[in-house]
Amino acid sequence: MLRPGLTVLVRMGRESGETASEAAMEQCASVEREVDKVLQKFLTYGQHCEQSLEELLHHVGQLRAELASAALQGTPLSATLSLVMSQCCRKIKDTVQKLASDHKDIHSSVSRVGKAIDRNFDSEICGVVSDAVWDSREKQQQILQMAIVEHLYQQGMLSVAEELCQESTLNVDLDFKQPFLELNRILEALHEQDLGPALEWAVSHRQRLLELNSSLEFKLHRLHFIRLLAGGPEKQLEALSYARHFQPFARLHQREIQVMMGSLVYLRLGLEKSPYCHLLDNSHWAEICETFTRDACSLLGLSVESPLSVRTLPRVPDRWQCAGLLSACWALGLAAPAPALFCSFASGCVALPVLMNIKAVIEQRQCTGVWSHKDELPIEIELGMKCWYHSVFACPILRQQTSDSNPPIKLICGHVISRDALNKLINGGKLKCPYCPMEQNPADGKRIIF
Repeated sequence: MLRPGLTVLVRMGRESGETASEAAMEQCASVEREVDKVLQKFLTYGQHCEQSLEELLHHVGQLRAELASAALQGTPLSATLSLVMSQCCRKIKDTVQKLASDHKDIHSSVSRVGKAIDRNFDSEICGVVSDAVWDSREKQQQILQMAIVEHLYQQGMLSVAEELCQESTLNVDLDFKQPFLELNRILEALHEQDLGPALEWAVSHRQRLLELNSSLEFKLHRLHFIRLLAGGPEKQLEALSYARHFQPFARLHQREIQVMMGSLVYLRLGLEKSPYCHLLDNSHWAEICETFTRDACSLLGLSVESPLSVRTLPRVPDRWQCAGLLSACWALGLAAPAPALFCSFASGCVALPVLMNIKAVIEQRQCTGVWSHKDELPIEIELGMKCWYHSVFACPILRQQTSDSNPPIKLICGHVISRDALNKLINGGKLKCPYCPMEQNPADGKRIIF
């Protein structure tokens, strides 16, 4: 929850948040229109340039043929041919001058794009927040580098990640790298249609996968069984023997197992022309890679999304995503669990228009001191489900969001309040629950971790 001194800003922020977002979108659309004009001029200029040069080449080619014919005949250059050559040279000069003039017009259109950006956007976005709420520049740089390194590891670009760590003197623990190294090794094997490493990993993590209601191990066994079916009648006995691996999954995947067993009837005739031809679809390999990535990341506490991913930004045009807002979003300090850079970028694109509007209100009312805390924003901003990573608890007594320094405490009666509220309610060494008449020892309260 927010501090009482920010009540007015909260109310104004909520009322103006939607208006600010609409205004920001209109600003982006204005710049986009200027960009479209430039692109259209480039296209028209390119077509005109190509057509003009083609005409010149054709005209010069004809003149060259006539000159070559006159030279072979040994006749002197006629007055008519001399006049044609003069006209050709003049036409070439005029065409080049015209193309150069049109090119200068494009330069002016490009400059108008820059002016539109300056007119519609705040050139100093970092001024949205005061220096007092920023961490040190070194710490910001380290967090940014760590997010990039995590992205490189997650994408399998291990050598690039190691090079970045060396050049930036970033110390990355082996425990941090190991999950990415293992997952990339298994994914590379799956791309080569090698199920061995993935099956070995799934079997070793069977219990934890079952707790996640994951069907990864069954899908891996099913895909291996299908590979045996694709081998034809020669693999029939091996496939029947391998079907014993389906026994632990019979209750949850009975229908799928029945389908695979039924396909054995058509093995000698060929599955390609049977009702079970869908089992041989190559899409199963892409599906198993996706399933493994999702379940393995969930098991290891990693994000499926890359830290640099911006695919799910809400209501933000593609061109705005590339408009240099990354540094501004990072400057907002909207820290969150991994993926840090994705959350910062997405949150910043949503929050930036509202915060810029609130900045103007703060300056207008000359109350610049109301926002000086690193751990809170001056208003509440709805970021959407994609940016929800954990539950939060607001103390019902003090109406403040709990934190590491002020955690939620569960009383003996079952009610939960913050530690600061608990300390304020102590009277004579005893605590009376504000929601029920039970008196208790404050020391009996237990900290809750969501």
